[in-house]
Amino acid sequence: MRPSSAPGHSSGLRPAHAAALVAAACLAVLTACGTTPSGGTAGGATTSAAPQAASPSTTPSDTPTPSYAKQQSSSTSKVEVDVDHGGGDPAIVLGVRYAAHDTYDRVVIDLKGAMPGYNAQWVEKLLQDGSGKNFHVPGGAYLQILLNPAEAHDAKGAPTWKGGPIFPADLGNITHVIKTGDFEGYVGVGLVLDHRAAFDLKEQTGPDRLVIDVGH
Repeated sequence: MRPSSAPGHSSGLRPAHAAALVAAACLAVLTACGTTPSGGTAGGATTSAAPQAASPSTTPSDTPTPSYAKQQSSSTSKVEVDVDHGGGDPAIVLGVRYAAHDTYDRVVIDLKGAMPGYNAQWVEKLLQDGSGKNFHVPGGAYLQILLNPAEAHDAKGAPTWKGGPIFPADLGNITHVIKTGDFEGYVGVGLVLDHRAAFDLKEQTGPDRLVIDVGH
């Protein structure tokens, strides 16, 4: 007769042996599925960290800053400039001067009285204020400056900005300056250019004047 099993134990594998077999089976399944413990690698593949954002370059631009831009107190890349100084008595436009510099052309509008508001923007063509007549001056670009409130004549109606309305300039970029109008508190100054370029306006005193710089 075979001896009976020991009290308190079931027949077959002992618990320790069974647990070892189960653990081995689980490990085999995990390995077959490619599951990787945290911080490790699977199948020899390299674990890569999340890509980091590229550091901003500190290398200065190779494009030199044009000398005319260094003289300005504001951006020279504006598409439109619009400044409102309120109402009041109109400024008198005494004349318009212009000259070429190394890297830019300068136009100076001489004034008498308080600085008026002004607007400068690129337009498709230059038109005479009031009539809407096209000046038909050939050019690659047109910049229109309007001053308000302003007048280009005295109390008797005599022009204070004499000559024109078309003034040949032949500068680095500006080919003509045009008096586009003196009508109902607006004085128009049109610039005919070979091409569009960065421009800037600034107010100066002693004497009072509005300065427009246009790049070559």
